[in-house]
Amino acid sequence: MKRPASRLRGRLKGFWRDQRGVSAVEFAFIAPVLVVMYCGLAELTQAMMAQRRLSNIASSIGDLAAQTSQLTDARRTDIFTIGNTIMAPYPTTALRMCLVSVTSDASGKDTVDWSENYNSHANCPAKNTVLTNVPVGVLPASQSVIMAKASYAYTSPIKFVMPNAINFYRTFYLRPRKSETVARVS
Repeated sequence: MKRPASRLRGRLKGFWRDQRGVSAVEFAFIAPVLVVMYCGLAELTQAMMAQRRLSNIASSIGDLAAQTSQLTDARRTDIFTIGNTIMAPYPTTALRMCLVSVTSDASGKDTVDWSENYNSHANCPAKNTVLTNVPVGVLPASQSVIMAKASYAYTSPIKFVMPNAINFYRTFYLRPRKSETVARVS
């Protein structure tokens, strides 16, 4: 008859040699890491797609404003509606858009002729504001340019890896096509 201690030692020896549950244990260690990576990549991909849509919005609204010689209230509303449509399927409550006509005088001083914003764009300069941040090669002296700005606060629907909103900003400059300046008429 075997002693209880030797029996226990034999069972422990057999337990350490048994390979049947090794895969399950390894998977239990790796699974949480894989889930975090999967969710993180999904959130990152969605954020990148929202950022790309924002770039398209800034480019498109500026292009549409630069294609005309006059910006009316109806055209402005249509342009901002198009910006909202481009952002779909993302929610547009966090979307901000701004159209600005900037004219440079003979000395190179850049002044805002008119400014239109959608959804209270905080960075939309007011009329007659002197701008100092227009890139040098974009607006030569005695010329005009349309500046289109868009911003979006992306909030992940999963909020697993990115719990806070990420703010994206885009600015495009486009020259008026049909006239020297785009006039703002009511």
